Amino acid sequence: MKQRYYLGIDDIAHARGSDPAFAFAGKSPEAFADALQRALREPSLFLRWKAAQPDPDAIDDSLGACDPAAAVRATQADLHTDVEVVTGLPHAVLKHRLALLIGQHWTLRDVRGA
Repeated sequence: MKQRYYLGIDDIAHARGSDPAFAFAGKSPEAFADALQRALREPSLFLRWKAAQPDPDAIDDSLGACDPAAAVRATQADLHTDVEVVTGLPHAVLKHRLALLIGQHWTLRDVRGA
């Protein structure tokens, strides 16, 4: 079942994950939307992160699920960024990809069926 997640990011230009190897490197809402959409559609970010773990075989592969139809839209609104994500992926997967890209620099505002 697809869900529509509404997120907020206070300062997209400085929102970064804790590990630079996986962190978002752009400055614009559009660049972030593109990075998150790729991370949800393709396994490359997850696979790079998994390979960097001390025991990659211990990682739950369900965290690497992808949704080729995932869609992300991000727009600047005053001093923050509004993000809309439509995906069939579980919340835990979305949360993990967000943590890799921008750490804890986001807020979940609402979730609705898509």
